[in-house]
Amino acid sequence: MKKQHSYPELNPQKRTLLLHTCCGPCSTAVSERLETHFAVTLYFYNPNIHPEAEYEQRLEAQRTVAEHFQAPLIAAPYDPAPFAAIAAGLDAEPEGGARCTRCFTLRLEETARLAKAEGFDTFTTTLSVSPRKDAARLNEIGMDAGAKYGIPYHSADFKKQGGYQRSVALAKELGLYRQNYCGCTSNPLI
Repeated sequence: MKKQHSYPELNPQKRTLLLHTCCGPCSTAVSERLETHFAVTLYFYNPNIHPEAEYEQRLEAQRTVAEHFQAPLIAAPYDPAPFAAIAAGLDAEPEGGARCTRCFTLRLEETARLAKAEGFDTFTTTLSVSPRKDAARLNEIGMDAGAKYGIPYHSADFKKQGGYQRSVALAKELGLYRQNYCGCTSNPLI
């Protein structure tokens, strides 16, 4: 029998989806697009974000989005150690290089693990809404993570059909903090 997770206010008529969120602004348009098809729970898991004050500022923006969409939010505690372990020796990598691939894998595998453990129907990530992220690579990593943990991955390129522009507009409307780099300090996106 399928385990049901215990997060509140999920529509029992919709399939459940655990949405890995990288930040509040990116999760706006993605949540808006997904909520018509899924009962979405947001999952803020980002050990790549440094320093801790930045992590907390992004988490606060994520809480605003969760409240706006009336979506449950699971927030992982600040712990940069997993990212430091997988990124060791890759400081000189360019944006989009091997460090990013390892980071995406870390975050999507953890999301798949949690989604399976908590009985969600599927999972995905907001990362593909960014024009700086390769949706095909993200979807491949997500599919591999789903296969590893036995849960389907919802493939998408959320930047398409004006997704990125919509995320910018919604972030402005909600007064969200918008960061100027992905997370790790070795390669800020300025």
